[in-house]
Amino acid sequence: MSTPSTAPQPQRVLLVTGLLGAGKTTALRTLEDLGWEAIDNFPIRLLDRLLETEPGQTAGAAAGAAGGDTATPLAIGFDTRTRGFDPQTIIERVKALLTRSDLSVTTLFLDCGGAELERRYNETRRRHPMSDDRPAASGIAAERELLSPLRRWADVVISTTDFTTNDLQQAIRQQFAALSPSRTTITVSSFGFSRGTPPLADLVFDMRFLANPHWDEALRPMTGKDAPIGAYIRQDPAYAEAYERILGLLLLLLPRFEAQGKAYVHIAFGCTGGRHRSVFMAEQIAQGLRDAGFSPTLLHRNLASRGANLLEGAQAVQV
Repeated sequence: MSTPSTAPQPQRVLLVTGLLGAGKTTALRTLEDLGWEAIDNFPIRLLDRLLETEPGQTAGAAAGAAGGDTATPLAIGFDTRTRGFDPQTIIERVKALLTRSDLSVTTLFLDCGGAELERRYNETRRRHPMSDDRPAASGIAAERELLSPLRRWADVVISTTDFTTNDLQQAIRQQFAALSPSRTTITVSSFGFSRGTPPLADLVFDMRFLANPHWDEALRPMTGKDAPIGAYIRQDPAYAEAYERILGLLLLLLPRFEAQGKAYVHIAFGCTGGRHRSVFMAEQIAQGLRDAGFSPTLLHRNLASRGANLLEGAQAVQV
């Protein structure tokens, strides 16, 4: 008996519009960081063509020129400067798109108070496109009146009057992160301080307080990936508490980094030569993060280095 085929998921499409200066560019860039394909100032008359389907295709496949594919949400930005802009025509086009089962269309409208928009225009010394030779307030008022049908129609309205750029980024993440395929990329690495600290590490933990297997001649040729090294380090009275506290700190911080939209987090563990203690702790923490639902990449910078063993022995004081 043949297995019934799974119906394809509808293509997610977000139409992003609003008042000029309200934050459309910031919103689209934030969506890109969340894994969306973003197109700005897209001609509205070509919207149907962008989303049209052919036999054997699903909606969004025609977006190849913009890098779109069926698995990636698509954000399309437009405003009063976009060629062919007419709010009522746009609404009619969106209504037609909403009847299609292969699309899931949402409209986001970015609003902002007139006084704040005037301040932003004065701060950037840019002329409002609809003000001609009049003050910016006149252009803002004319644009607001033109856009009023779209604002009433929009599924989501975000007012950025009291927002900083970071506030708007946070609002976009809170509203649309659940639809996004991407998560923070986590790297856990080990290194030797003798060869320098990783320049791009976000969090660095110094493991030189732990007992050093280098001073046991039987253990010296091994690495932190070998069981006898792990057993040796676990005997250090400080190890268990240090591990629990470091892992607990990371489990506190990583979801918050992700909520802030941080794309990459590099967690580095160092010891003298990058061969024993740092390698073991990086392995243990990476496994702890996996058990908690994260997917870290594990790297050992100096493990393959021929000089790591010599650098351990070069220390005059046992550390």
